[in-house]
Amino acid sequence: MVFAILAFCAIFLLIVSGGLLIFYRETIQARIASAINPAAKQRITLKTRIKDTRVMLGDVVEQFERIVPKSEAEVSVSQQRLIRAGLREESAVKYFYGAKVIAPLVLCLVALISGLGKQSPFVMYPICLGIGFLVPDFWLGRKITKRQAQVRKGLPDALDLLIICVEAGLSLDQATARTAQELRNAQPVLSDELGIVALEQRAGSLRSDAWKHLADRTGIDSVRNLVSMLIQSEQFGTSIAKTLRVHSDTLRTKRVQEIEEKAAKLPIKLIFPLVFFIFPPLFLVTLGPAMIIMADSFKTLFNH
Repeated sequence: MVFAILAFCAIFLLIVSGGLLIFYRETIQARIASAINPAAKQRITLKTRIKDTRVMLGDVVEQFERIVPKSEAEVSVSQQRLIRAGLREESAVKYFYGAKVIAPLVLCLVALISGLGKQSPFVMYPICLGIGFLVPDFWLGRKITKRQAQVRKGLPDALDLLIICVEAGLSLDQATARTAQELRNAQPVLSDELGIVALEQRAGSLRSDAWKHLADRTGIDSVRNLVSMLIQSEQFGTSIAKTLRVHSDTLRTKRVQEIEEKAAKLPIKLIFPLVFFIFPPLFLVTLGPAMIIMADSFKTLFNH
């Protein structure tokens, strides 16, 4: 068993070292070029070193993603989830699947170094492999949830700005671009999404398609309802400002109802900590001295 663990560590270090040597070749070539042509040599700062190291490690991670077996449908679903998390780079999918290989290896290495794997290696190492394989999915799910919560929080304010811009005489396309610009500091996530909508419209996409892409990127029901209302308003020729105002009021009412619902659930959720954590110490503090006095009294009585 010890030989297998040592062989596993040696293979892992060889793979990492080979990847570093392969992708460090570009840096060596850049140094040779700068030595041949000193005029073109750039000043190497800490920031550039960190950037080069990040790129190099990213290339190594991309090579590990080839190990994971995956289908086109699975890659498509993962890419959609990454887009919903705000990771739109082409290499994001490769990083994701590379992390699903590196994370189990890192956990196994931690178990080996800490000594946890020596107690029950046939149980601990499979657990480390399984948890490490699922850690990127959990991280991505939390990132998606956080981003969706930020979009829900800023959507009513964005609709108010859209209403002001539309009532001021701007078209919906211009109002979307202006709203994205104004919300850049207050709501950066929603500003980013609206900016993509404005860019798609400038590139020649239909307004309905651009807003449908927004609903697909976010995956939020309130955004899907907004897109449906905007498309219907455009088809039937109704007032867009009135449609946005109605939807904004609906979102605020829904938010208040959700807060009231959470407040109504609070007494039920407090039952379990009260019963298991608060009442026992309270009984111990209040009844403990009385029980001690009673025990001493009965002991004295029976001794007489």
